[in-house]
Amino acid sequence: MKIAVYCGASTGFNEIYTKVAKELGEWIATNQHKLIYGGGNIGLMKAVSDAVINNNGYVTGVMPTFLVDREIHRSDLSEFIEVTTMAERKAMMLDETDICIALPGGPGTLEEISEAISLARVSQIDSVCVFLNINGYYDHLEHFFNHMLNEGFISREDHANIHFVDQIEDLARFS
Repeated sequence: MKIAVYCGASTGFNEIYTKVAKELGEWIATNQHKLIYGGGNIGLMKAVSDAVINNNGYVTGVMPTFLVDREIHRSDLSEFIEVTTMAERKAMMLDETDICIALPGGPGTLEEISEAISLARVSQIDSVCVFLNINGYYDHLEHFFNHMLNEGFISREDHANIHFVDQIEDLARFS
């Protein structure tokens, strides 16, 4: 299974985020899945990719040229794809991806997983979209998606395809 992981270029203030990012990377490699991510060597991006690499897993990094130096791209990946724009990066990451997982992150993480959700809603991709809700990080967003449903801005079917899980073990149901 090809898994796109969206996550922070920082680690946040709570060590639990890095711990779970590493556990996710181990889970990906141990289950012989493939990671596709932003290609960075910093923050949670580094933690999840380190864990996949250290457990002999396959990792594809995708990064636009203007971020190669800024996010300190990894040179030890199974595959590194340099693209021109963020739009190309997002499209490349979604290409044939089976599941999109959002770890904690900032506006970029939220924008990327939101685009995946939007594309799935209009049948442009066939990926499952999951928020790994570490330490309640996405509680407010889950509440907001429930509010969208209750106010009639997303259908029950669309709402049922947006998943929030608290533990990595819960991801097994999507594989």
